[in-house]
Amino acid sequence: MDLPLERVVSAGVNNTSYRLGDDHVVRLPQTEWATAHIRKEQRWLPELAALLPLEIPTPYGFGVPSDDFPWHWSVYRWLDGDEAVRTPVSAEHAAALALAEFIGELQAIPTGRGPRSGPHSGMRGAPLPVRDAVVRSALTNIRGSFDVAAATAAWEAAIRVPAWRHAPVWVHGDIHPGNLLVHDGALSGAFDWEMLSVGDPALDLSAAWMVLSSAGRDTLRGALPMDDHTWARARGWALCIGVIAAAYYHDTNPVLAGFSRRAAEDAVADFVRGG
Repeated sequence: MDLPLERVVSAGVNNTSYRLGDDHVVRLPQTEWATAHIRKEQRWLPELAALLPLEIPTPYGFGVPSDDFPWHWSVYRWLDGDEAVRTPVSAEHAAALALAEFIGELQAIPTGRGPRSGPHSGMRGAPLPVRDAVVRSALTNIRGSFDVAAATAAWEAAIRVPAWRHAPVWVHGDIHPGNLLVHDGALSGAFDWEMLSVGDPALDLSAAWMVLSSAGRDTLRGALPMDDHTWARARGWALCIGVIAAAYYHDTNPVLAGFSRRAAEDAVADFVRGG
């Protein structure tokens, strides 16, 4: 059967996707490092999909290394919708509630033998201070009018917050506008699960800054049970992820760098305001 193959335009950096016909998408890692993420998605997404309120990719077929392509790859069911970075939601309050429900349901799934946060997740979900050196390096390299002094103060406060002391939970690890789908004005799906791990719930709560405005953050925070320390670590994760991506992708991926920078700026502003 011959089906049309069309590259999917995306802000992603580690994988390239091609729509295959109307119903499927081929996901190809671009580096050997990323192929381990493909295998992780193949292992865990089928179990998570039935338990979540947003659609997520479900594997349809698995590709193995060959002379034609050297790494593992996947074919997934196509999810309708457009990336939130290109098609904003029509109502942010509803989007914040949908995001809160998604994060809450994901965190409630038993972790079993899920992979603990570590190098495979870029250390996302691990205790926040492990990212200290790379954040400080990014702060020295970020360009333009960015308040590095305020950001440094916000970061130093974040790494002093007590770590998560309870059982680890499932975290997507990379919730941002380029990894969320919008359909008919509403959040409909979450994809790109390469950073999936079991760790600190504050990591996914960083989506409050990556995706939402101040009003949306208030809605999300009110919809999920959390203590002040978890919220403070979430803000720290938003600053961490945002400033690293803003510095690293400034020239090569301005879309990713742009919304990452905005998230970092919002996180710093909230810290300064005491929010």
